[in-house]
Amino acid sequence: MKDNKFILSVLVSNHAGVLARISGLFSRRNYNIDSLNVAETENPLFSRMTIIASGDDYIIEQIKKQLAKLHDVKKVEILPRNETVIREHLLVKINVTKKTRSEIIESVNIFRGKVVDFNTDSVTVEITGESTKLNAFIKFASDFGIIEMCRAGALAVKRGITSLSGIE
Repeated sequence: MKDNKFILSVLVSNHAGVLARISGLFSRRNYNIDSLNVAETENPLFSRMTIIASGDDYIIEQIKKQLAKLHDVKKVEILPRNETVIREHLLVKINVTKKTRSEIIESVNIFRGKVVDFNTDSVTVEITGESTKLNAFIKFASDFGIIEMCRAGALAVKRGITSLSGIE
């Protein structure tokens, strides 16, 4: 992850319209979202958003303050990179031939990925990990021909016992 990128972990109410209000906040201030992941937490009343964006310290503080003002936002935290577990998810469909099939499958194993669909002319692979690992696999797969690719936004949790959802 580049130096000017930061990770926001945001706990929000789990109901319609919350994502639109938060993305609207970024849009109105001309801040770009590099990665976004939203899903229900262990408590179905709340969703957790992991947002990766770019900016300096001033922008980080402005975004944090503006998010905290929104009614549906329950907690906002900037996750320090060195204290955070970050993972992305990649599905990539690759062209294969009889000659290339074994090389591709061997490489999937090296990347600790999994073949999730297998056909005579293509293979679909699932890989999770940090963005540099996924980027390296994409570069490898591009030599064979990527038919289709889908990459999920990053998931991130702080290391240790503390929890974002520790709401009072």
